[in-house]
Amino acid sequence: MPMTEPAPAEQFDTLEQQRHAGLMGMWVFLITELLLFGGVFGAFTVFRVQHGEVFAEAAHHLDLMLGTINTVLLLTSGLTMALAEQAVGVRRRGLGVFFLLATILLGIVFLGIKAYEWHHEYTKQLLPVLDLPFNYPGEHPEVAELFFNFYYAMTGMHAAHMLIGIVILGVMAALIAGWRAPAKLDRQIHIVGLYWAFVDVVWIFVFTVLYLLRG
Repeated sequence: MPMTEPAPAEQFDTLEQQRHAGLMGMWVFLITELLLFGGVFGAFTVFRVQHGEVFAEAAHHLDLMLGTINTVLLLTSGLTMALAEQAVGVRRRGLGVFFLLATILLGIVFLGIKAYEWHHEYTKQLLPVLDLPFNYPGEHPEVAELFFNFYYAMTGMHAAHMLIGIVILGVMAALIAGWRAPAKLDRQIHIVGLYWAFVDVVWIFVFTVLYLLRG
């Protein structure tokens, strides 16, 4: 028995119109998220200009190798997410589920490495949150503490968005495995793909301003 495509919601004339409305809604949401991250990045930039040498020195206490590995993992997850979108678009259910699970796995490994990095910084007493002791080995520890406050705020916010994205990807994988209403799934996975691309782009900025600007 052939699978029939669902009718659009009553407020839409066609499925294509409903698809564009969903994408527009996600773009509006991402713009609000951009304002949130943009405020943090803007404040960091102001203090980075004011305390350039101390911030650059503090950045040397971050693990550049782990940050680079995580960048590669996240960029790869962006590729697998795009492949999942293409697979669902051409009605390759199994391939779509495979690439979604690969994206989820890469995201989990990313968060695991980030958690290890945070723990390592905790053991070096470079975690100035929850009244934990902060013992910076260089000059101007009060300014370095400000750098690490920004570091944990940026990476923490990004990790929270990643965790939400992984949960959503898991739901999408289950829905695609069920394979009901492929046209609806195609629309939904493109919306989720936008969110995951946003997570990727935010990390590129986080990695650049925190790990790479050491000079």
